[in-house]
Amino acid sequence: MKTSPIQQVKANFGDKAKLVSAVQSLATDALWLDRVNPDKGLGKVSNTKLIRLHAALSRAKEEFGSRDKLIGAVLSLGKRDKDEGYKARLATYPVPRLLDLHDSLSPSSRAAAAPAAKVEGKRKARSKKAKLKAA
Repeated sequence: MKTSPIQQVKANFGDKAKLVSAVQSLATDALWLDRVNPDKGLGKVSNTKLIRLHAALSRAKEEFGSRDKLIGAVLSLGKRDKDEGYKARLATYPVPRLLDLHDSLSPSSRAAAAPAAKVEGKRKARSKKAKLKAA
């Protein structure tokens, strides 16, 4: 059975305040576009979103180090290194969206999807008469 978000927060961080402080420590200028309402802050964001945001920021920091390097990786995977307009548009995307884009462009995701498509392509719907004829 899957644990609820509050159970995950308690197990991994202790309480929501520690989770918020962990997200704020990861949310440096190198990784974070500040789009949070300044009146409410991160304390009013749901536990599920905070957990997902913490995971995305941690992964981006470990794998790439900064948003600029992540954007560069997306550009190189898409073979659009010199496209300044696309780079400017990617600069407006939040980190989780950039990570999803990177994952969709990476060769490992394409390789995992290719065998599944080949297996489905081999199956053909046949009537009883066609099955007897083929056999």
